[in-house]
Amino acid sequence: MKFTMTDEGFSTDTAFGTLDISSKDEAGFRPYQLLVSSVAVCSGGVLRKVLEKKRMNVDDITITADVTRNADEANRVEKIHLHFKVKGEGLTKEKLQKSLDVTFANCSMAQSVKDSIVLSESCEIV
Repeated sequence: MKFTMTDEGFSTDTAFGTLDISSKDEAGFRPYQLLVSSVAVCSGGVLRKVLEKKRMNVDDITITADVTRNADEANRVEKIHLHFKVKGEGLTKEKLQKSLDVTFANCSMAQSVKDSIVLSESCEIV
């Protein structure tokens, strides 16, 4: 990836268009938002595959991310809690939790940050 400086931050061209990144909300995605999005969406994608391999029908997955940052240390991300709401047939809380355990062990983004950011999850069937 190549990032080019702009008046308000940096940008990169992707197959889906230009991605603007800035510390200012009005000028692009903030870096921490991209970090959290990477962990959340990677986990959601892996969860979807795990459930499909277990032949569990999933109609929808919604992920809510709660982020804890430390203002005293460069506003670093210290904790990410992901709450998964899964809609489908034949799901049980136990099967879903076991699938989440497999998910986090196989999500490349979660594995990339696990030693520096505390990751936690919860789930519910809707």
